[in-house]
Amino acid sequence: MVKVKEKIVLTPLLQIKILTFPLSRYPFIRTAGGLLRRIITMRDSFWSNIFKREDQMRKTIVDRLKGVPLFADLSDRDVEKIAQITHVRTFEPGETVFYQGESGAGMYIIESGLVSIVLNLPNEDPLKLTDLEEGDFFGELALLDESARSADAIAQTPCTLIGFFRPDLLNLLERTPRLGAHLLLELSRIVSTRLRSSNNEIQQLKVRLVRRDPEASS
Repeated sequence: MVKVKEKIVLTPLLQIKILTFPLSRYPFIRTAGGLLRRIITMRDSFWSNIFKREDQMRKTIVDRLKGVPLFADLSDRDVEKIAQITHVRTFEPGETVFYQGESGAGMYIIESGLVSIVLNLPNEDPLKLTDLEEGDFFGELALLDESARSADAIAQTPCTLIGFFRPDLLNLLERTPRLGAHLLLELSRIVSTRLRSSNNEIQQLKVRLVRRDPEASS
């Protein structure tokens, strides 16, 4: 009678019983065992690659967030917390990220690609306001309220965007008030800076109009 030994091999997510035979007398078992080992190796490699990609993506998000003024002054630990509640979205060329007039849900940070901000005017061709690229961010006013978007955001190239949405910010305020309050303060500073810049541009435009047509000031 052939003696059969049983041993237990523990692998991630799976426990397998392997029967050990005198393989010289049963070559088909040796072949099957080799196939099983390859399957186990492939499976372990599959899960390892998934976890590795997730770690790499998380690191990429953290690095990108650190370059955004809203998160720049946070500690590494706090940025990690933010990264865990962000959402990665991909867009094809010509695909609309959001439409002018729809309720805002949150802000986007460009991980890669080019996004155009386009204003739709009544009875006129759309007006491109600006092109945004890797590292830029837009839509941050939607973190404060649900006001309508003031323009379209359209992907011009294949884009990967990192979304940070108002519900996530509100949940953060409940769970970590200190961090949430810091983000609101920084957000108010960013908004006020952009408003001052817009006011300056309006004033400069008004001055140029007046110089061309003095009656325009009346």
